[in-house]
Amino acid sequence: MISRNVIIQNSVGLHARPATFFIQKANSYKSSIWVEKEDRRVNAKSLLGVLSLGIVKGMSITLIADGTDETEALDGLCELIDTGLVD
Repeated sequence: MISRNVIIQNSVGLHARPATFFIQKANSYKSSIWVEKEDRRVNAKSLLGVLSLGIVKGMSITLIADGTDETEALDGLCELIDTGLVD
C-alpha cells in the first residue's frame, strides 16, 4: 500500500466533469484506490464518493493505492491532477 499527497490545481476542483475523468482513470487500474480528505476516505472509483468530499481548487488530498499496479495507478492519477484534469 502506498500513498501520495496532491494539491488540486484545476479551477473547479473534483466536481462533475473533472471527477468523471478522474474516476475513469482510477477504474483503468486493478488496484484498490482511495481518496482521503481530512478524516474521510472514499473509493476513488466511485463518482458519488469522490463528489461527496467537495474537493475544490487548492485543496490537499491523499491518494492511496493497494494492489499489483499501485505505483502505476498513483503515477497516472497524480499526473492527471497535475495537468489540471479538464477545466
